Amino acid sequence: MFDGKLETFVKVAADGSFTKAAEGLYITPTAVMKQINALEVELAVTLFERTNHGLRLTTAGESFLRDARYLLEYADRAVQKAREIDEGENRRSIRIGTSVMTPAKFILDVWSRIQSRMPDLKIELIPFENNPVNSVEILRNLGQHIDIVAGLYDENFLKERRCLAAHMYDKKILLAVPVAHALSAETIITAEKLKNRKVLFIRRGWNRYIDDLRGKLEACGVKTEDFEMFNMSAYNRAVTENTPIITVEGWEDVHPLLRLIPVDWEDSVPFGVFYSPTPAKLVKKFIGLLSSVAGK
Repeated sequence: MFDGKLETFVKVAADGSFTKAAEGLYITPTAVMKQINALEVELAVTLFERTNHGLRLTTAGESFLRDARYLLEYADRAVQKAREIDEGENRRSIRIGTSVMTPAKFILDVWSRIQSRMPDLKIELIPFENNPVNSVEILRNLGQHIDIVAGLYDENFLKERRCLAAHMYDKKILLAVPVAHALSAETIITAEKLKNRKVLFIRRGWNRYIDDLRGKLEACGVKTEDFEMFNMSAYNRAVTENTPIITVEGWEDVHPLLRLIPVDWEDSVPFGVFYSPTPAKLVKKFIGLLSSVAGK
């Protein structure tokens, strides 16, 4: 970006010699000297004291060196950012984050309709570990390595993770019961059948729709305990403790020792596709198409 004099100045300052700097820059010492002289004329500042023992930065030169290093670093970041944006604008693939609890099945369900409208579109599946720290960081940095992730949400969830969501549909909140549990033989679960029994719930404050159901069940005498997030660890805990766990439709095959049983409540939770507040053009177009297709 610069004409090269700043890089030459920083190199000379580091080596303390025109000759040594020239070797590292693969140019002649005369060329290095001319660049430094031209820079000093341009700035109207003496940057180096020339002595028989070599070069020494002046006080002004030391100040300019600090700023020059910053300018070069800033310029490198600016170039990298522009290249990343350009790559994002010209990419023809959507990078979808996937995990056990965030599969890409929602794409497969509508893929034929999407491809008929965007025939050149490619999909990249990017697996990630679904843990409390990682899941938050991925959503806060959508667009860098992953473009979209699907999942459950509410308004506060999006605000905390600084991302947007394209609503696909609502998922009914269900109950997963360990096969060894007394309720596993039931054909339908009611609040009355859960009275005085323990049920595992996602921690309070994670989703207001699930919290609403929790409040209704607790009012009916159901005992509840928290788990941190929807992942395999939570479902393993349910099996180990032989305790029913709250879940949603679409997760029927998450754990082989849990059975999803119909319930008599109608509570549901929004399900959507998360994306960056500043999406690339391709991602923005894809989200718009996905929303229209899901609406049908």
